[in-house]
Amino acid sequence: MPIDPQSDIEITGFVWVPDFARGFVRDLRPRWACEEAGLSYRERLLDFDTAKGADYRREQPFGQVPAYRDAEVQMFESGAMVLRIAERSETLMPRDAAGRCRVLTWVTAALNSVEPFVFDLVNIDTFNKDAEWARLRRPQVIETLRGRLGDLSGWLGDRDYLEGDFTAADIIMATVLREVSDDALMAEFPNLLAYRTRCIERPAFQRALDAQLASFAPDPIAA
Repeated sequence: MPIDPQSDIEITGFVWVPDFARGFVRDLRPRWACEEAGLSYRERLLDFDTAKGADYRREQPFGQVPAYRDAEVQMFESGAMVLRIAERSETLMPRDAAGRCRVLTWVTAALNSVEPFVFDLVNIDTFNKDAEWARLRRPQVIETLRGRLGDLSGWLGDRDYLEGDFTAADIIMATVLREVSDDALMAEFPNLLAYRTRCIERPAFQRALDAQLASFAPDPIAA
């Protein structure tokens, strides 16, 4: 869906981030969920100073993006936002209790059982790649993440998506897997690699990604 300034759904994002972060800022998740659900949304873009200010921290206590509001609720944390959007769409969350709980379970698993181990590697490869401690710790981080990816790969098997049909859980899991910074490690799990590709090749993801990238101002240094 196109961005609509009149929509009741508002998602915050940054007006600028460094090149390495473009396409990976967490507002991508609720943008993608809105696209899949066929719900329009409006964006509110912030600079870093505004995000760290007292006014915005009343919406987002940690001074991050995204924050979310609609006609009924105000929220922070991208996983919670995706679930809120999914409540408005059978496309993203089944209406039966069992199906709904499975989606809730997989969203929680992506954020708690997989993402922290992915970020351990991102922290080394992106932010500390020249540090001696990072060089020494990296093999252990790789091995731990390999175990988590192996568990996930074993569950996924030959399924297209985590619970058969695409749901909100796949939005969160695919964005987590997209941040694995070691291509060789991902290649050890062909079904996860195919799953990640299958998810991010969905037209709704591409629309969400294009919208986020279009929101960023040019690099002020390059300009």
